Amino acid sequence: MRRILSIMPLLLAFGFASAAFAQTTPAPVVSPEVLSDNRVTFRFRAPNAKEVALSLEGAAKDLTMQKDEQGVWSATTEPLAPDFYGYAFVADGVHLIDPSNPLTKPNLLNTTSQVHVPGSGLPWEVGDVPHGEVHHHFYKSAVVGDQRDFYVYTPPGYDGRGKQTYPVLYLLHGFSDDASGWTAVGRANVILDNLIAQAKTKPMLVVMPLGYGAPEILRGGFGGFSRNPELRDRNFAKFSEALLGEVLPRVESAYLVNKDRNSRAIAGLSMGGSESLLTGLNTLDKFAWVGAFSSGGIPEEFDKDFPKLDAKANSQLKVLWIACGVDDRLIELNRKLRTWLEAKGIHKVDVETPGAHTWMVWRRNLVAFSGLLFR
Repeated sequence: MRRILSIMPLLLAFGFASAAFAQTTPAPVVSPEVLSDNRVTFRFRAPNAKEVALSLEGAAKDLTMQKDEQGVWSATTEPLAPDFYGYAFVADGVHLIDPSNPLTKPNLLNTTSQVHVPGSGLPWEVGDVPHGEVHHHFYKSAVVGDQRDFYVYTPPGYDGRGKQTYPVLYLLHGFSDDASGWTAVGRANVILDNLIAQAKTKPMLVVMPLGYGAPEILRGGFGGFSRNPELRDRNFAKFSEALLGEVLPRVESAYLVNKDRNSRAIAGLSMGGSESLLTGLNTLDKFAWVGAFSSGGIPEEFDKDFPKLDAKANSQLKVLWIACGVDDRLIELNRKLRTWLEAKGIHKVDVETPGAHTWMVWRRNLVAFSGLLFR
């Protein structure tokens, strides 16, 4: 009895402390909240911030947020088209991820959060279909001198012990992304699962390598391409060397793939779009299918970058596909490239879509381009 009485003050003290903690701990912030009409409400607790705005992928300008008496800032968008959107909070000039949301958009320079506005059977939404697998590989690059990685998507039904072989799409990310960009944000594996199930594209492997031949180019930020032409050119050249000399042989020794040029495609977005053009069009003995989504980073020195390209390439190219959003700052560069190709007599597919320099554009590019491959 004495022992019970002796611990009673401790229990009472713990009870009072727990009650006080419960009273002072604020309720969890719900963010983002997708409303029934596809508007989205974002919330961010920052009681000491003077100004907070919402930076939303695809929006023309940031959206001002309002603070309530609990120090929670909020903003509600107009109805958004179904898709995945990257976003960040800008608190007193500092870009921050949403601490209430575990879904992030990985990036080497500017990690942000993601919100999913659901649609009805969109190609990048997980469907009730057979699923392929994503494999993650690591290796030491003798070309670049670092440890690096690449991802490989194998389609549903792929059996490494079987006899069926498959064509391969080499799919390249953009500047500031890492090798996971096309799966973590672009949702390439989900897109291929759905399109294969619907017989809209051929079963294929998709190889997604790290896109930097000179990783130090990241230190210069988004202006590195224009400020340091020598580094830019080395980045492109060493990437091609690593892709052709290291990644491609590893894939072709580890997976059941067709090893002829007609069974290889290369495509990418932004920096990866330029790498696809530079690698694909200068090694037509390796690739018959070339796609470029919102290409950027190359100068307007097309004669220098493609010194041997002429109308003879038409007999080797199955598809040369060049796409860009009409609101993209790179639209003029892509139009100049298309004009130059026309002057050379090169056959191509020109695609201009709504949208800016965003993943919403590139997911749709992949859907359209992959449907043309290996037919």
